[in-house]
Amino acid sequence: MSDSSSLPPVRLHSEARLARDALAAPLLSRAARLARWAGPATRVGAGGELVEEQLPEAAGVLGLTGDDAAALAGEAWRVAVDTGLVEIADEEDEEEGTVTRGEDLALLTSGAPQDVLGFWLGALDVVLADASVPDLGGLVDAMGEEGEIDLSSLDWDPDAESALLDGVLGNLYLLTVGEDALGEVSVPLPALAASVILPDDMGEPTDDVLEQVSDAMMRLDEQFRLLEPIGLVEFQPVDEALMVEAAEGSAPVDDMDVSRYGVVRLTPLGLYGLRARLIEAGFSAPAVGELTDKGADTLLDGTVGFPPTAAQAEIEQWLARREPLPAAQELLSAARGADPNAPLRRLHCQQALALVGTEAEPALREVLDDAELGGLARVWLSERGAPDVPPPSEAMVFWLTIDTVAAQLAAEGNSAELQALVEGLARQHGGFFDTAWRVDHPAAPDVLEAMGRLHPDKKVAKEARKAAFKARSQQGV
Repeated sequence: MSDSSSLPPVRLHSEARLARDALAAPLLSRAARLARWAGPATRVGAGGELVEEQLPEAAGVLGLTGDDAAALAGEAWRVAVDTGLVEIADEEDEEEGTVTRGEDLALLTSGAPQDVLGFWLGALDVVLADASVPDLGGLVDAMGEEGEIDLSSLDWDPDAESALLDGVLGNLYLLTVGEDALGEVSVPLPALAASVILPDDMGEPTDDVLEQVSDAMMRLDEQFRLLEPIGLVEFQPVDEALMVEAAEGSAPVDDMDVSRYGVVRLTPLGLYGLRARLIEAGFSAPAVGELTDKGADTLLDGTVGFPPTAAQAEIEQWLARREPLPAAQELLSAARGADPNAPLRRLHCQQALALVGTEAEPALREVLDDAELGGLARVWLSERGAPDVPPPSEAMVFWLTIDTVAAQLAAEGNSAELQALVEGLARQHGGFFDTAWRVDHPAAPDVLEAMGRLHPDKKVAKEARKAAFKARSQQGV
């Protein structure tokens, strides 16, 4: 995962809906059912695990059948123990303990959504720890004569294995919330494996690296099979027929059917869970809706780094809690400033005001003579057909133009849309650069330099660069 400590904002479902999803997760549901079944007659081993003779009954309680029924029941029991749904009291004279229902078991059905989600996060920790452990068959093979496990013979580094899984899940989170992808992002397993194996600066991968990616992909296939029952992901495993073909050396490479190689998608509950873990690890992982009770200054500053759709959603929720006129006044006041983030604040202010009705008109008329806000106020009033809107001066038009391009640069970088805007400005305004360098806007030099970089016509680009130089000289920078 990226070293950046600040992540894109995520849109989460309500806690009530997430809690319902948590209760419906097969593994937590099974753990709760076993906790209600458990009692003093339930026999457990010294480690709290159900004794072998109890597993068939536990599987029956869960309605499980088949060869893996006992293993699934044992897994659900361990989650129940580790999350406190059942409690085991040690008995000094016996190897087995006394089982009782956990005091907090009732919170799963009668507690607040946060209580349910707390249990689910605990269960997720248990499953993630399990997913970092190698195959139990390998553990048996690594058992020494004295019953101790020789980890070196497994070629297994617990910390590295956990870090690899954390990295994969972190990248899956980024792929899901980045670029305004608001969920519903399915990622092929080979791409996810490559994201943590391939160096960023690698060109054509070597055979050795490709083999590492293949090995990681198969390990991830095992891990995501474990993580799906807790509700973290929806997972389409690697096609078993493909694995047989690969073992026989006859697996065809079918670029058109990547689903055969496994596909994973974070669930809304999974997004919630990974965000909670990222925050615990020290990352800044904002969620849309966190700024609704903050002031307009915090809203506009806080959405500076948001992708457009997320910023729009945050602003909509903020406005929904306020009356139009005072909201508009607060937004306009917060949009002022000459700092580097100010143009983007004003762009988000303009987006917010576009959602406000005509009740906000007095707030916009109040700032018609404001050097920083008068331009956007005129645009807002004119778009709504308001009468008696004074025409802007040439200086105000150019200031607003520089401010708008600066905001687009901050929001999107050198995008195709910005290049089209730059070409349009140079084409529509004869002598644009002769006037633009004189504009008293702190971003004028950077904007003109960007225009020179973006414009495809070499002559126009040269004019823009000259104007940028003059603007810097004028501002003494």
